[in-house]
Amino acid sequence: MSAEAGSSCDGKIVQLEDARKIYQMGTQAVNALAGVTLSFKRGSFWAIMGPSGSGKSTMMNVLGCLDHLTSGRYILEGQDVSTLDDDSLSELRLRLFGFIFQSFNLIPQLTVQRNIELPLYYLGWDAHRSAERAKELAEEVGLGERLDHHPTELSGGQMQRVAIARALANEPEIIFADEPTGNLDTATGEQILRLLVELNEQGKTIIMVTHESHIASHAGHSLHMLDGRVERVEGDG
Repeated sequence: MSAEAGSSCDGKIVQLEDARKIYQMGTQAVNALAGVTLSFKRGSFWAIMGPSGSGKSTMMNVLGCLDHLTSGRYILEGQDVSTLDDDSLSELRLRLFGFIFQSFNLIPQLTVQRNIELPLYYLGWDAHRSAERAKELAEEVGLGERLDHHPTELSGGQMQRVAIARALANEPEIIFADEPTGNLDTATGEQILRLLVELNEQGKTIIMVTHESHIASHAGHSLHMLDGRVERVEGDG
């Protein structure tokens, strides 16, 4: 089944063509992705939904270049990345993607500033430029006064804001958010979702995995998966 954010051939940032991912579990082959064809437009906001085992996490990992397809093609910004080696995929992730995780994935030994700067270190930015970028992003997410704090000194919502600032550090084309409010209370989760909506309104493409319909409602489009296939697509065109 095909999913597409609009019918135009222009503006597609990611495309999957007959994408299949098979995991071998002992003698059993598990079809985590079973021939998915889809495309997302640049600047769109998608929620990927489905029950446990539906393939939504595999979809996220493939789109985020964290896993390889067994067969089929993944076209990213017009380039077929399906056959790239791990080093090339790592370079793509560093250059084009930002990741936000349910568990924040901050490094506790590092300050807020150093956590935000981490992608820039791997990109080879100098210390002064990295520090200025980190300060700018901390201000954007409302943590300008917390740059010298460590993650253990922050609330869950503040830690997720640090994670969002870090995801933005490299000025990514796509932000992947994996259950970004899963460890937050309802009010704090709503604040994080509003921040994601604001980022989308600024032109960022956002692909979010969630199993909660009220969270998915913040996205312009939703992709419902079942048994490794696209069950249905909902959205505003």
